[in-house]
Amino acid sequence: MPVRRLVSPSALPTPAAPTPRRDPRPRVTELRLSAYARHRGASFPLGQVTLFAGPSGSGKSAVLAAYEALARLGGGAALDDVFPDPVALVPERARPDAQRRRGFRIGCTADGAEGPVRLDVAVQAEPELRIVGERLTAGGLVLLETALRDPGRRAVQAAWHTAGSSPVTRAPLPDDRLGTALLPLRVAGKTDGQRQVLAAAEQMVVALRSVFACDPRPEDMRTPVLTGSGRLLRGCGNLADVLWRTRTECGRRHAQLVDAVRTGCAGPVADLLAEPLGDGTVRALLDRGDGHRSELARLGDGELRHLALALVLFTGPGVLEVDAPGEVPDAMRSLTVLADGFDRCLDPRQRTELLRTAVLMGERGHIRFVGALSDASWAVGGGAITVVHLDG
Repeated sequence: MPVRRLVSPSALPTPAAPTPRRDPRPRVTELRLSAYARHRGASFPLGQVTLFAGPSGSGKSAVLAAYEALARLGGGAALDDVFPDPVALVPERARPDAQRRRGFRIGCTADGAEGPVRLDVAVQAEPELRIVGERLTAGGLVLLETALRDPGRRAVQAAWHTAGSSPVTRAPLPDDRLGTALLPLRVAGKTDGQRQVLAAAEQMVVALRSVFACDPRPEDMRTPVLTGSGRLLRGCGNLADVLWRTRTECGRRHAQLVDAVRTGCAGPVADLLAEPLGDGTVRALLDRGDGHRSELARLGDGELRHLALALVLFTGPGVLEVDAPGEVPDAMRSLTVLADGFDRCLDPRQRTELLRTAVLMGERGHIRFVGALSDASWAVGGGAITVVHLDG
């Protein structure tokens, strides 16, 4: 029979404190606006659920717009598409230099398997729009650095970490694209240094591309829409078509959505469904449970915004119009929803239910939420909610 040895507690080694496990999913954890709109030298933490609160003119919308701009640049968008009016983003009292140049600077930190990775971008708005400087760093090491050397050329001089026979590799990159997003096409990955650059760039790009900016427009949600639009658009005008698809894809999430809608809508709600009309369009309806169905056209603006935001929080990249990296498994991504004017038209019950849903989905690792609103004194969620107060 097996022999059991008795060891006194004093003889046992003291267990080491467990090392916190790093979340490998890339996610943006800090936003920096060094000189952007009304913000100078500002750094904002981003948690699972982050609310930017402040009066009108405090710069809440500018913060979310900067985040969305970085996300679009990370997806490979051209600079003039991301900033159609760049001069409006230059700090109001910023003076031009000797060459009459003015611009702005934005940046962020993406955490993940590679640890914190920092990206900082300098954009020239006048006399012409271009990226004049970019830096990607991790662990105090500069992995990519670009600078405008010759204003007459539409390119910046880039240098990225190699750590091979040569410490860096130099080459020109376009001045209208984010260099970090181009690195996978330019870096061979033959040395440890190059592989470090690629891993950091991938973490940053995946974190930035996993963003959905949402601003439901009730006026666009009240009429039937054509089927086949695929994924939910920013304004949620095609909600009925998306609901036609999602209702049968995941019964559990649809039941959660119905529970949320029941909380945010007046009157009884037994189900939320979509009905094809025979002319290639579909409309969304509330099943009242007594044989009666209400068209969305009869709902108030707050009810429609609540319904749309609840649908966004309970779904994912495959349902939303997100340029998510297809080569990365869903389990390794965390979608970030941006909602400017989050509480617009919502009553206290509706906004509380949506915030509870955002916290719940954040705890499951599916969703990160960044919202802007005038007053966050009602938001109670413990450590799960980060509230950033901006002064007017």
